[in-house]
Amino acid sequence: MLERAPRHGEFLAIRAGNPDIIAALCAERQLMQGESPSMANATGLSNVGVRVYGAGAVLFGVVGLAWGDFGAVWQPVPDSVPHRKLLAYAAAVAFVAAGLAVQFARTRAVGAAALSVLYVPYAWLWLRRVIGFPGMIGTWSGFGEEAALVTGGVLAYDAASTGRGEGRKWAVLLSRVVFGLSFVSLALVHWMALKETAGFVPKWIPPGQKFWAIATGGFHLMAAVAIISGVQGKLAARLLAAMIGVFGLTIWLPTLAASPAEHFVWCANAQNTALLGSAWVVAEWFAKQESGSRG
Repeated sequence: MLERAPRHGEFLAIRAGNPDIIAALCAERQLMQGESPSMANATGLSNVGVRVYGAGAVLFGVVGLAWGDFGAVWQPVPDSVPHRKLLAYAAAVAFVAAGLAVQFARTRAVGAAALSVLYVPYAWLWLRRVIGFPGMIGTWSGFGEEAALVTGGVLAYDAASTGRGEGRKWAVLLSRVVFGLSFVSLALVHWMALKETAGFVPKWIPPGQKFWAIATGGFHLMAAVAIISGVQGKLAARLLAAMIGVFGLTIWLPTLAASPAEHFVWCANAQNTALLGSAWVVAEWFAKQESGSRG
């Protein structure tokens, strides 16, 4: 598309560093390319969440290659599965490839779709446990975490790709609802397994371990309601991502520093990073929807 050259006065203003003229020319260029300035800004911001989401996948892949195994309790592939070790290596390579793909604009949509699909088998394995042991809240939280990664990939794909349709609209809505419901299950496990949850909270954080186990369960539930309803969904998802980030900084990274040779701890950090990225993706998906409605 042809773009007009800056006029003489504008050229001098650019040379002088006039911010108003520069901003106006940038906005005009975006409009000439069929893109509103607000949407361009939203697109730039949306890259961060999906990149963190991809970083979690890359870490899962690297850990899988190093240990020749799946991601501990988060990827509960039975030992009886034929060629399990070979499948673990194949999955690890796939995670690295898809996680790297989302780091680049041209391959972001494909990478996000691939990651969503890669997490499906693990969500299914946890769903089987939910069906077999519906009274065990731990099975629900395990399924919830994997479902959040599956649906985060769907929303990342939607944000990174073009095209619309009634089927896609409903798939995105379902993904957002399932993502929110995933954190309802995590809220419940915080309360129903209070002693175990409190044990993860560092003792040095006031006012106490049980307080934060109960409070973070409440924060999970509030975020879930907001994301499902769409009322303050962007804020809720941002705060959810921040909380997951705090979990990583206060629980999982210190645990990794203390036990750097433990496969489980590396997987826990990969899972936490992927969940952080997934929540961040949801926040920026909401931001893109808001920007599009204004545009």
